[in-house]
Amino acid sequence: MTPERWLADQEAFARDVDSRDPLAPWRESFHLPRGDDGRPVIYLCGNSLGLQPRPAREVLEQELDDWARLAVDAHFHGRTPWYTYHETLRESGARVVGARPGEVVMMNSLTVNLHLMMVSFYRPTPQRRKILVEGPTFPSDLYAVQSQLRHHGHDPEVDVVVVRPRDGERSIRTDDLEGVLDRHGDEIALVLLSGVNYFSGQLFDMARIARAAKARGCVVGLDLAHAAGNAVLHLHDWDVDFAVWCSYKYLNAGPGAVGGCFVHERHGADVSLGRFAGWWGNDPATRFQMQTRNRFVPFAGAEGWQLSNPPILAMAPLKASLEIFDAVGMEALREKSLMLTAFLQNLLDRTPRGRIEIITPREPAARGCQLSLRVLRDAGELFRSLQLEGVVGDFREPDVIRVAPVPLYNTFHEVWRFASILTRLIGAS
Repeated sequence: MTPERWLADQEAFARDVDSRDPLAPWRESFHLPRGDDGRPVIYLCGNSLGLQPRPAREVLEQELDDWARLAVDAHFHGRTPWYTYHETLRESGARVVGARPGEVVMMNSLTVNLHLMMVSFYRPTPQRRKILVEGPTFPSDLYAVQSQLRHHGHDPEVDVVVVRPRDGERSIRTDDLEGVLDRHGDEIALVLLSGVNYFSGQLFDMARIARAAKARGCVVGLDLAHAAGNAVLHLHDWDVDFAVWCSYKYLNAGPGAVGGCFVHERHGADVSLGRFAGWWGNDPATRFQMQTRNRFVPFAGAEGWQLSNPPILAMAPLKASLEIFDAVGMEALREKSLMLTAFLQNLLDRTPRGRIEIITPREPAARGCQLSLRVLRDAGELFRSLQLEGVVGDFREPDVIRVAPVPLYNTFHEVWRFASILTRLIGAS
């Protein structure tokens, strides 16, 4: 069978699966960017910025209307009172990451939350002061880790332990992470890993790694920027100490949207735990007794780490998005995601050899939506050609194109169209 005939058969398969997809109607809940020809682009960039949910505008306009209509009184008399607005995200936010109510609060941005968590959970001693990360490390995480070490008077060149793939490999073996913990666990204060590595797309076995780290007395923290809304998570059951994430990628809350933070309930109940404090983390019963109280009394749970009153206009789109996640469910999303990404991998395996290499793990359980494609020559040129064909992915220096078919709004036929365009471009170069 010729490659052209095989691809034609795969198009029929894609259309058939789309016609039977129970999640297909949810695509209409999102605004689809369009190209100059008026057709929707092939948007495979949800790993960087998720699409706008259609209900987001209505939810946001409600808050703007309440601001115009009620001004300060909207804090208590708005249709969704601002004073308790963050509480409306408490349970839906917890469900997305497998937490219990009270263990999750939506606040700040990812790196701010990471610093706040390290204030409480990175407590170095002369014998145990190292921080373990994976490589490549997302730069903002690495900067935060380095600055925390310097703040405590330690040397990042010595005290950052980076676990990388073996020579000639693209993914980190869980055995290698466990080996580092076996050998150096008594020196490691904090294990800080991504749920999904931003560059390779590897989904880590977080439960197994957490068990190994806890067995050696290490605190376990996770950056779930590429995992929240992408993978099925069970943070409470995995006994993770803390986690942070952004909500503008797979959670579709808009550019720079408010982030999320998980604190395990055993820590949330410990009001004596050291932290940086602000008035919104204070017990609500005494929060407004400003002239009569001068002692911070933290609210029990993750909300006790809040600093400032919630940014309502940044939370409103997240509220709209989490309602969609509640209606669909992470298990159903993951089931479709596994099929979409497997279909994409199968199509890319048939592209002409010698131009691209998939560096994301081939095992479905070891990846989320994203596939990272290493381009073996003329990477920038190939990426620009894809853009001209109406494909939206993203490029990471020096030679990696990341594409992520998102189950809420991407279709199997879009995946087929992308693979067909890529095959044609590779064949013509």
